[in-house]
Amino acid sequence: MPTGYNLITVDALAPETMATALARCFGVAAADVGVAEADADPGSRNWAAPVLCTYEAVSGDLARSLDLYAQDRVADRPPESEVAARFARAAGTTVLFPAEEAYPSAYWAATPQGLVTRVRLELSDDEPPLYTVGSAEAPVPQLPRAVVERFAEIVREQRPPTPVAEAFKASAAPLWPDDGPHPSPEGHLTVWERVVLQMESGWAPSGWYPADLYRERLEARDELARIGDRLPPEVRRLLDAAVEELDLRFVRATQADPSGSLVEELTGRPPGRDRLGRWWYRRPDPVPWDPV
Repeated sequence: MPTGYNLITVDALAPETMATALARCFGVAAADVGVAEADADPGSRNWAAPVLCTYEAVSGDLARSLDLYAQDRVADRPPESEVAARFARAAGTTVLFPAEEAYPSAYWAATPQGLVTRVRLELSDDEPPLYTVGSAEAPVPQLPRAVVERFAEIVREQRPPTPVAEAFKASAAPLWPDDGPHPSPEGHLTVWERVVLQMESGWAPSGWYPADLYRERLEARDELARIGDRLPPEVRRLLDAAVEELDLRFVRATQADPSGSLVEELTGRPPGRDRLGRWWYRRPDPVPWDPV
């Protein structure tokens, strides 16, 4: 089955330039890349070409939108991010490609110099629409009007797998009594596992983490401590085991903060005023958010 890719370029590349760059991306000859404009006569295209590229002109901060297909017989079919990075280097232009998150404006930009950073791409209501890159997480030379800022909503959208929480949920399901609603720790356990996983990964894929989201994760751990007394004994044992596993990993990924500097940084209150769990007195080093 062919592999599809969607790229958008800053420069208005000629078909010959696109064919040459795509040949380098996929390790084929330039003659094996079929490039055609979207409104070209379908009968004039070489549909048997190993790599097919259909492009159209766009307006605004970007100039070309490319739909690519690499046929099964193309041996090197890398992921979209790698194709974008290769194409940017080969064609000498900044290339955008869609991010995995649900936000329609969520994109990545790859520059000819090797930078890959998140950007927000907005389409106007005009016909045809204007393509505007309003912000980026790092300066992009070919997008000088883009405001450089962090994308906190993207980090919130990330949903890494949570096998510990899933295993708890499956094991606890048959143990709940059938006498009505009951307190559910699954949501709090899931978000606690997420922050541990993201911490262990070096805060991938964004490479940073909002301070307010980190505080919310610590508050979820607070809820796990409070909810235990309201659970059936069998469920509580399962929850305690799951939380203990995650807590051990959390400790390995953090450093002791006996002075409570993190408490004051996250809450704005002096440490010791509230009775807080021990997880509040450990901190990532370095912290993954911008200094306050």
